[in-house]
Amino acid sequence: MLALSALLGLVFAVPGGRASAATYRVTMSGYAYSPATLTIPAGSTVTWTNQDTAPHDVKTTSAPAAFHSPMLDKGGSWSFTFTTAGTYAYYCTVHPSMTARIVVQAAPATTPAAAPTHEHPETGTAPGNRSSGHHPTAPSRTTPTRTPSRSPARSTPPASAPASAPAAARSVSPSPTPTPASLPQTQVTAATVRPLDPLLVLTGIVAGVAVLCLLLVGSRAARRHEEEG
Repeated sequence: MLALSALLGLVFAVPGGRASAATYRVTMSGYAYSPATLTIPAGSTVTWTNQDTAPHDVKTTSAPAAFHSPMLDKGGSWSFTFTTAGTYAYYCTVHPSMTARIVVQAAPATTPAAAPTHEHPETGTAPGNRSSGHHPTAPSRTTPTRTPSRSPARSTPPASAPASAPAAARSVSPSPTPTPASLPQTQVTAATVRPLDPLLVLTGIVAGVAVLCLLLVGSRAARRHEEEG
């Protein structure tokens, strides 16, 4: 009987003001909140119970979400569920020296489980071998291999055949027009020689005839002078 009572006492014991997995208790005794600082996860519920003969209440002074409980007489209780993370500072409006705070921690983010991937079997596998995520290898079938016979008359054209077409096309391309600098020296010399002007030729002939005439006249005058002398 004593062992059963001790076991029940351990089951219903509330260490540190915790009543259950999501419920916590704060007592108002001796004009003070106990515990004065309470850390809980978001989504938890806190219940205040007044054990003093004087009335008390709970009102936040700074908090993410403000709340104010009704006046609690001896034996009265009031609960509040904290859904927003943050620090909640509160006090008793009847006895301002009664102060305490509750620290609400954000609930850890739960990562969704990855969906199982189903691999599709390759083409040619038997339908009976399909399973979720595992595909056993189909038994190999020994089939005679047939080696395709190639005709000796056919021969694969050399890989360099397509490359010879551009080379032939390049050889047929017209040669560039020769520039004067590339002409032979004889052609440049012939091109630079100008034909004689007919007027100059005629002038030279007339001058030659005039000189001959003067020479003839001079020679005749000399003979006459000799004959008269």
